[in-house]
Amino acid sequence: MNITKESVYHLIEKVRSGNPLVHNITNYVVMNNTANALLALGASPVMAHALEEVEDMATIAGALVVNVGTLDTKWVASMKKAMKKADQLEKPIVLDPVGAGATSFRNQVINELIQTSHPTVLRGNSSEIIAVYDHSKKTRGVDSSDPSDTALETAGLLNQNLDSVICISGAVDYIVDKGRIAEVHNGHELMAKVTGMGCTSTAIIGAFTAVHSDYFEATTAAMALMGVAGQLAAVSAKGPGTLQLHLLDKLHNITKEEFLDTVKLKINH
Repeated sequence: MNITKESVYHLIEKVRSGNPLVHNITNYVVMNNTANALLALGASPVMAHALEEVEDMATIAGALVVNVGTLDTKWVASMKKAMKKADQLEKPIVLDPVGAGATSFRNQVINELIQTSHPTVLRGNSSEIIAVYDHSKKTRGVDSSDPSDTALETAGLLNQNLDSVICISGAVDYIVDKGRIAEVHNGHELMAKVTGMGCTSTAIIGAFTAVHSDYFEATTAAMALMGVAGQLAAVSAKGPGTLQLHLLDKLHNITKEEFLDTVKLKINH
């Protein structure tokens, strides 16, 4: 189908009614944030990284989200095991290559994870996306000083090589898949002052991929919701602290009218 504002909102309703279980192997910094965001949206989060149970969790979940923010060797083994199981069961896998390009160990792990199972969706900022493709590119870690469109060419190459939907987050979010490019022109600069906003976007993508099998559309809808919710939350926020509170509220109670009035989408074929 063609992506419209209305079809995107329909997917938001689909997540709310479907209550998908999203299995997260994520980092210590954002566990609480991402779990609360998924709950507010209407999904069910489970944060499980024990090697002994990740296969069972991947089996019952609608999607697997893997986030390498706070890396640990034991967790890497769990990530690989869960990804193999999800791949075997044809469950969507969303990978967040947090800090790609910062260290050789991080680059090695990200590469090993991608080789274990090509992710359904790969989401990162421009620096991370470029570093995933070219490990020689050094970054500061999770922060990106480059505009998101600087990674568009690289995203196209990664999409071809991995057959993964590539999502570049930034002031403008870009979603790339098989010649289709979606642009989301929402959000607010205050969101960059709150840790884990990108990680939250990744978790939300997991919820949408669990209920909709066109993963380009699912990713676009997730990023649109995150951008609109952040933009509307910023209106009431007095700073980064209250932005987090209002963001959770808006993920929970956003109406069709305010979503359609606020969302700014552009789809290029």
